Amino acid sequence: MGTAVMVGRGPTGAGVLVLSILIVLTTESCRAQKGDGCGPSLLGPSSGTLSSLGYPGTYPNNTVCEWEISVPRGHRIHFRFAELDIENSDCQVNYLRLYNGIGPERSEIVKYCGLGLKVKELIESTGNQVTVQFMSGTHHTGRGFYLSYSTTEHTDLITCLDKGSDFPEAEFSKYCPAGCLTSTEEISGTMPNGYRESSPLCVAAIHAGVVSNAVGGRINVVSSKGIPHYEGTLANNVTSTGGTLSNSLFTFKTNGCYGTLGLESGGVADTQLSASSLWEWNNMGQHSEWVPSGARLKKAGLPWSPSQSDHHQWLQVDLKREKRITGITTTGTTLREYQYYVSAYRVLYSNDGQQWYIYREANSTQDKIFQGNTNYLHEVRNNFIPPIEARFVRINPTSWHQRIALKLELVGCQITTVRPRTDPKPGPRMLPPSRHTPPPAGTRRPPYVGQTTHTPDIRNTTMPPHTSKDAALAAVLVPVLVMVLTALILTVVCAWHWRSRKKSSEGTYDLPHWDRTDWWKSMKQLLPSKMVETEDSVRYSSSEVGRLTGRGAVPRLHAEPAEYAQPLVSGVTTLGARSTFKPDEGPDPGYSDPDLYDAPISPDVYHAYAEPLPASGSEYATPIVVDMGCHPSGGSSLNQATTVCSFMGAGPASLLTQTDSGQSGRSAYDTPKNATGQVTPTEDLTYQVPQSCTQKPTGQS
Repeated sequence: MGTAVMVGRGPTGAGVLVLSILIVLTTESCRAQKGDGCGPSLLGPSSGTLSSLGYPGTYPNNTVCEWEISVPRGHRIHFRFAELDIENSDCQVNYLRLYNGIGPERSEIVKYCGLGLKVKELIESTGNQVTVQFMSGTHHTGRGFYLSYSTTEHTDLITCLDKGSDFPEAEFSKYCPAGCLTSTEEISGTMPNGYRESSPLCVAAIHAGVVSNAVGGRINVVSSKGIPHYEGTLANNVTSTGGTLSNSLFTFKTNGCYGTLGLESGGVADTQLSASSLWEWNNMGQHSEWVPSGARLKKAGLPWSPSQSDHHQWLQVDLKREKRITGITTTGTTLREYQYYVSAYRVLYSNDGQQWYIYREANSTQDKIFQGNTNYLHEVRNNFIPPIEARFVRINPTSWHQRIALKLELVGCQITTVRPRTDPKPGPRMLPPSRHTPPPAGTRRPPYVGQTTHTPDIRNTTMPPHTSKDAALAAVLVPVLVMVLTALILTVVCAWHWRSRKKSSEGTYDLPHWDRTDWWKSMKQLLPSKMVETEDSVRYSSSEVGRLTGRGAVPRLHAEPAEYAQPLVSGVTTLGARSTFKPDEGPDPGYSDPDLYDAPISPDVYHAYAEPLPASGSEYATPIVVDMGCHPSGGSSLNQATTVCSFMGAGPASLLTQTDSGQSGRSAYDTPKNATGQVTPTEDLTYQVPQSCTQKPTGQS
């Protein structure tokens, strides 16, 4: 059996390191240190931390220290250096030496000396025992050394000085050695918000309650973007400082068993809180009681306080059934006029309320003394590693300021599989207390009032709930199906809208869209000169023509199918927006595309809307241009008669007379005729614009 000294780190006000010495005893393996040059160290059963005396300051002259490390048989040990800074280059007076084995039979592995050495590789032993020797003679500089060790299965061992910024990965897993509270590096932040990237990983993991300082363990780290402010708290004997914005931060993955167990929320009834005694007093007619029901974290009012402050007082919480308890948070009175608080305490647990067990750290036979509050106001958290599984929990104060006063909250979760037993059996990490602590005789217990309420189930507050494969599949398929159905509906609606718009465009007489664009203006340059409009020409849409035709009943024109497409009239669209050009003739000139306007007809049947072409005239029908500005058409000259036009409101007869194409080869309008060439009255003259034209000789007023 051997001993190892572990130096812990308490709250650091003004940068002062507070050392708390714990003696760790074990029978499984031998871990011992001897000499006058040994610094803060912890030699655990599977990992630990060693340092020279005075580190990180200069080590003293003429000292020596030897650490004898043993791990279980069948395992080997490897070492990783955090810092190595030893004066003397010849390694005769100042040096660090590692040996395989313990005692006279040991053999040297490696010997180091020199300032600012960087040893990145792992130094490995050949067996399960190693001796580390540090010698110092007369020197002036040098910080000494700081190293960590573990069994060789932990190949990802890091040191207590490695920071979050040393690992660029978004997620990674590392193994922290035991004893990192010997580090003097500061951390900034807290759980669950995260820690600044400049914080040492293993020290932050102890503060977060992820690993124990006495044992060490594996950490799973997640890096993310920094936050504007980092909170400073005291937890697990580590004080974190506040900090401002940083580029990144890191947090730890946990098992999620960190939900509150109902004291603050009221899930635990007043009848489930009891105490060894309570403090009550009268002052000038004012009666005050410091009852157990006041011991709820964040509850306003008086906390619990016993009738007298001694080591026999306790506060008890009945959770009604066995639960997994992973931590506790405490405060003092939180009242300025009563600045009382508990600075240290023990934790006891039971399943039947009769047989009690005191919590102890792993591989320890000593009762665990938890660090409490340092003032009456701020909260302090402590985690149980390993967790407690019990129904009853008692807090036994061992140190306090002025008098005992306490508020608390337990954190943990439900036990998924309850073991079929009635009494808790202490495992290798939990041992029964040496004596019971019954309430002192004559103390007054608080009365039980009201009915017991059921403690609500505690849900995972740090990790997302686990979902089955079916739920995950449904979460993927449902959005996909919704998107597919939406796309199909939009496709059907668009198709229906397109067909409706296409049908409504057939037979319309309004100006087509392409006639209003620059493309049509460029196309007009390719048409005959008679189709070119002047600047003052006026176009009429079907709506304007409808208003004009509504003033007088105009007979509708009836015509047989035309040989060619309808002629293009300026301002009036044709049916289906067809071209006015003659279709190309194929092998059989008498037939063309079976269309309403391109059907074969006999040569003696005139065109229904345009005049038949003379034998010696143009090859194609001449389009008509309406000149509303009373200017000559494109082919007029100065000695020709000027056409003066005006709307006269003439009836159908006059319109037919004026538009009779048989009167002149230069008629301004074209009159629809039937198949025999005769004028056919119509009810609605939709293609002609009624005008009154008089010929004036040029130059007459």
